[in-house]
Amino acid sequence: MAGVITASEPSWIVPFTGLSPRQFGRLVTVLRREGADVVRRGRPWSLPLEDRALLVAAYWRTNLAMRQLAPLFGVSKSAADRIIDHLGPMLALQPRKRFARDTVLIVDGTLVPTRDHAVAERSKNYRYSTNHQVVIDADTRLVVVVGRPLPGNRNDCKAWEESGAKAAVGMTMTIADGGYPGTGLVMPHRRRKGEDLPVWKEAHNKSHKKVRARVEHAFARMKTWKILRDCRLKGDGVHHAMLGIARLHNLALAG
Repeated sequence: MAGVITASEPSWIVPFTGLSPRQFGRLVTVLRREGADVVRRGRPWSLPLEDRALLVAAYWRTNLAMRQLAPLFGVSKSAADRIIDHLGPMLALQPRKRFARDTVLIVDGTLVPTRDHAVAERSKNYRYSTNHQVVIDADTRLVVVVGRPLPGNRNDCKAWEESGAKAAVGMTMTIADGGYPGTGLVMPHRRRKGEDLPVWKEAHNKSHKKVRARVEHAFARMKTWKILRDCRLKGDGVHHAMLGIARLHNLALAG
């Protein structure tokens, strides 16, 4: 059957990937170099690599069920599922391994409603969710680390270490909100009951809030991907989706 959506028509690329056709072309080239299009044993892929990458992005963007998504690309439900399982992990962001001495990072946790209850727990949004620790570069606003997902009832100060985000950034200066006590991260000053903060602490908090607004902006851009509002993927699927969306976010932001 013939598909409606194809990467050969550039007008489909921007709304589903957030990338220009040129950026998307570079991404496909990198995926091909990394082995995403290597001939494998068994049934051959029913779509070229460009369309497979677009299908994965379209799934993350729209969160359509397989029976809805597959006909748009002219493939079966099982083929669409195999494409997502195979290419999703290959689109994943690779965490930055080294940071310049003067780098400043910002960390925050975000909850992703997740239907796989084996990896999710009820959280403060009253839904089964996973907690994802996301670290961005304060200067470039690029995502540099996404920790492994933890049950949504895990508080941020524990998730910071248990997700692997702490180990990934090492000793690099990292800013966080007030939900990370005892972690050694740079947090805003708290006012004691019945006391006012000194002027210098108020000024520090104001500066801290201004810098942290950048991670909120990054989250706002990433949450436009509807799969992060109700993830149907099982097991590591939510982690791969988060990493893949972070990579596409970085590509679009970097131009």
